[in-house]
Amino acid sequence: MNPLGNTQGTAPGQRFLGTGSGITSAERDKIYQWIIELANPETRENALLELSKKRESVPDLAPLLWNSFGTIAALLQEIINIYPAINPATLTAHQSNRVCNALALLQCVASHPETRSQFLAAHIPLYLYPFLQTVSKTRPFEYLRLTSLGVIGALVKTDEQEVINFLLTTEIIPLCLRIMESGSELSKTVATFILQKILLDETGLNYICQTYERFSHVAMILGKMVIALAKEQSARLLKHVIRCYLRLSDNPRAREALRQCLPDQLQDQTFAACLKDDKSTKHWLQQLLANLESTAAADPRIAIPPLPSQ
Repeated sequence: MNPLGNTQGTAPGQRFLGTGSGITSAERDKIYQWIIELANPETRENALLELSKKRESVPDLAPLLWNSFGTIAALLQEIINIYPAINPATLTAHQSNRVCNALALLQCVASHPETRSQFLAAHIPLYLYPFLQTVSKTRPFEYLRLTSLGVIGALVKTDEQEVINFLLTTEIIPLCLRIMESGSELSKTVATFILQKILLDETGLNYICQTYERFSHVAMILGKMVIALAKEQSARLLKHVIRCYLRLSDNPRAREALRQCLPDQLQDQTFAACLKDDKSTKHWLQQLLANLESTAAADPRIAIPPLPSQ
């Protein structure tokens, strides 16, 4: 049974999960049944689990989820039901796994070109921000934060202007900076990747460099991360940190400030062994240092005071 029914003369099942999708008729019917079961609280948990397993292998799962009756409301209900377990922090592993299955389906919707704009227009990412604000170090909370970051990461991977514009109107930058400072290595990596993608957009770079307060907050967190990485190195995290610094150096005012506050560990051989086999990151670091050594004059209209030493 197709939850969408017949659409504009198209036979049931042909618009979504049709013959060109690589999905057999039996598999298609199972997916339709699980989507129907999402609407029933008694059958929802198993349906969430089964559909989350299929999100990579079913190309049109996102539009089917978005357009089927009550499905997105059911996923949002799963998210809202967890809010009371955030403060005080009582979230269990079972609760975390269940809501993360719902988040995985929302990530599927966020990733798909047919549903991404509607996903943003409905402001659904805002429902995830309370999860990003949590500070508990327990595994259920870490899993919840990481999966929530995955939804935002899926959005920024598209390099679409509407995604950046949406995120800049919300509090995602301070949320990412908090996780970059105190999260696990994997959460820090995803949060730094999100910041990197925002910076790579011209609007995002201008936004962060528009005021000294915004720039200094970003530079302070990146500096702390470099100092921490010098003690416990991670090549994948360092890669994103260096790319953020390099992008900041494209802004004349930020470049002038970075000359005064770039951590010494990026200017000596602290990370030589870590970057030995990573040609792209080594090139980015060399380009960053070259940018800071350039003789280009700073914008005389705005004086940027030096950042406090880390």
